[in-house]
Amino acid sequence: MSQVVATAERVVRAPAERVQQALADYPGVRSRILPEQFSDYRVEEGGQGAGTRVRWRFAATSKRVRDQVLEITQPTPDTLVETDTRSSMVTTWTVRPADAGVTTVRVRTTWEGAGGVGGFFERTFAPRGLRRVYDDLLDRLERELAGG
Repeated sequence: MSQVVATAERVVRAPAERVQQALADYPGVRSRILPEQFSDYRVEEGGQGAGTRVRWRFAATSKRVRDQVLEITQPTPDTLVETDTRSSMVTTWTVRPADAGVTTVRVRTTWEGAGGVGGFFERTFAPRGLRRVYDDLLDRLERELAGG
């Protein structure tokens, strides 16, 4: 087994504090900006940042669907960490001011991938697919913040 890493980064036209609040708002903003790969979304505990617990089904492909239960921590004011309690998957959202009213949002997901030939394909193709999902999610985040 080896670690698989998928990342995406975007400059969002909104102040860092507003972006951080939006990402940490699991019953509100986060539920509205999730792409079609996410279904059966629900907040089980908390709702705002650290201490939140959410559940969803994530369809990486039509045949690869994961039921995920994520526990949210916030190790620093500009970082949210979503840890899947059912796998080794960890997603870290980092928000940094880039300029006045402009913010860089970075999302990085890691997990322990399969070994052998299957692991090779997972390390090769899964990060690209997940990056496309995150690009869509970040587009939706920017549209949400522009409208509010």
